[in-house]
Amino acid sequence: MNYYIGTKVTTNFEKTIEVVTEKLQEQGFGVLTEIDVKATLKKKIDVDFKKYMILGACNPSFAHQALSVEDKLGALLPCNVIVIEQENGEVEVYAIDAQTMMQQINNPDLNPIASQVSEKLQWVLDQL
Repeated sequence: MNYYIGTKVTTNFEKTIEVVTEKLQEQGFGVLTEIDVKATLKKKIDVDFKKYMILGACNPSFAHQALSVEDKLGALLPCNVIVIEQENGEVEVYAIDAQTMMQQINNPDLNPIASQVSEKLQWVLDQL
């Protein structure tokens, strides 16, 4: 059981981040955080790492609905989308599979929300 959905793209790392952000916005998601893992690991522990960006995406409407059903759900928010440049130069994009993650919570009222979130994130990936 994968906890993520993903795709490989033909654009470079920086352009991919730009396009992913635009496509997320088209689906009602804003990017609340950007974590540059490569830069952070270099700065904090002086380790070289591949290009790896974590985008913390949030759709306020879905977040409100989900938190109204399960107020501890904030531990799983925002919906992370990652952009990775592999050592061979390929760029990959992955997003959380909200449906799979919600199965762990065992609250059936979250299923329709998780389904919609997953559909929107899959749409974003399909546009890349």
